[in-house]
Amino acid sequence: MLQSKDYPFQYDLHVHTSQGSLCGRSTGAEIAKAYQDAGYAGIVITDHHFGGNTRPDRNLPWEEWAEAFCSGYWDAKQTGDAIGLQVFFGWESGFHGTEFLIVGLTPEWMKQHPELRDCSIQEQYQLVHESGGLVIHAHPFRRRPYIKEVRLYPDYIDAVERINASHSNPAVADKPEYDDEAAAFAKKYHKPVTAGSDQHDSVNLRGAGICFKRKMQSAKDLVQAIKNREDSILTDGAVFYPGNRPETIEK
Repeated sequence: MLQSKDYPFQYDLHVHTSQGSLCGRSTGAEIAKAYQDAGYAGIVITDHHFGGNTRPDRNLPWEEWAEAFCSGYWDAKQTGDAIGLQVFFGWESGFHGTEFLIVGLTPEWMKQHPELRDCSIQEQYQLVHESGGLVIHAHPFRRRPYIKEVRLYPDYIDAVERINASHSNPAVADKPEYDDEAAAFAKKYHKPVTAGSDQHDSVNLRGAGICFKRKMQSAKDLVQAIKNREDSILTDGAVFYPGNRPETIEK
């Protein structure tokens, strides 16, 4: 994994497990071990939520569905706690192919908000934002058969996924221009930027993430570091990119 001496604490903000995502191929425990071995400080488990490629049966009552959904996170966290990897809770919400990473809330909070099943993009932002969470537009310019059109919502996000390694890492890259477009989008609307691997298994880690000079104390700390544009850099696992800087905050 590419690592920086000046920004040694690397966090992958886009990670899936087989327990929560139909497209996941490794358990949370397997994922946590792989990331710890690779030298990461931490990860955010962002399995596909109710409106995306989720694994739990949508016919379950909400609390039962949420419990099953969170099992990948709990599996990763239990292992992470034992081996020294920080594991934070999140999810990837989906709205007909437009997807968002949600960070900074808890499984308990999610269980208490069944309205997440049917909320709009605006309602999601208000609900998450008011509760202290972070809404990141995931791979905003990705084109795939399941993404019928690029839809942008600058008023309903806190940050932009500037780097998604499935686009830009040379080992797996298919469309690096998608990340270039994301960078321009973030700059236009003065949004902080993040990076993630979009990892679905525990082998051949892509190595992406956002890198800080210090270790985060909690998921809330990570959220504030991004919102406040704390000094950071980004990587797709092969190259470093500019991240956030305090002086870039619009006055």
